[in-house]
Parts: sequence; C-alpha cells; structure tokens
Amino acid sequence: MGKDNKNYDEDTDVVVTLTLDDDTEIDCEILTIYTVGEQDYIALLPPAGHGFEEGEALLYRYFEEDELPRIENIETEEEYEIAADGFDEWQDASEYDELFLEDDED
Repeated sequence: MGKDNKNYDEDTDVVVTLTLDDDTEIDCEILTIYTVGEQDYIALLPPAGHGFEEGEALLYRYFEEDELPRIENIETEEEYEIAADGFDEWQDASEYDELFLEDDED
C-alpha cells in the first residue's frame, strides 16, 4: 500500500452516493482510499439495510478524471481479491495503530 493513503474518520462529512440496481440511492461513508500496485481503490461503508450487513465494506476502483474523483466497479474476481487483500492490510494496520496509540495514552 502506498504512503499516500487517505484515511477518513467518523467526524468527516465526506460521503459517496451510490445508485443501486433498483435505483435506490444510498450515502456511503468513505473508510479509506488505498493503493495496491499502481491501482487506487476506495472502501465505502454503506448504511445497514438495503441488502448489506452492518460493517460490510464495498470496494471499488478509484481514480481522478478532469480533477474529479471517480469510482468504477472491479470487474474480475482476481482483481477483487487483490483489492480485498489490500483492504485487509489497511484494516490490520489501522487496528494496530489504534491499539498502539491507546497503549501510549495510558
């Protein structure tokens, strides 16, 4: 993962609005934007319901076009596995950082 990962927390107002197959729009929180190899990905947290389990993250390709952020579906199972492994690494690092920072505060 690249050093320029962008982490978002619950205090930010940054959301991505997704349109589901049934044309329902949902606002998802941005968990992080991370890099695996040369591809950027974004992890989104949808609200509970709409067929999503609580805490389930959605992964998409992330890029900027004409200085505007864009996302697109990950088309292959192989690429999804790569993106999911990168997200798992980000989660592990985040959990480690939280534990480490909590220990330092004691």
